[in-house]
Amino acid sequence: MHITVKTFAQTREITNEDSITLSLDKGVTIGELIKMLIQRSEKWDLALSGSVLTARNQQLCDASTVIEDGDEIALFPPVTGG
Repeated sequence: MHITVKTFAQTREITNEDSITLSLDKGVTIGELIKMLIQRSEKWDLALSGSVLTARNQQLCDASTVIEDGDEIALFPPVTGG
């Protein structure tokens, strides 16, 4: 199956990639995807090593969410105010 991963804010700045398309096996979860991306490069490791929010098709989700074919996964740092 094929998915699109989009990055935003600091995650985009660190990885220097705003969107990538990946081919995954069926049944992969968001948590497993993040582990795969961390292994991709040191930049991805740095970008995803802290707290990262995830969304599947523009709906916030957690690490146990199963990814489906054609999904758009967004990765972004938590927003802080002040």
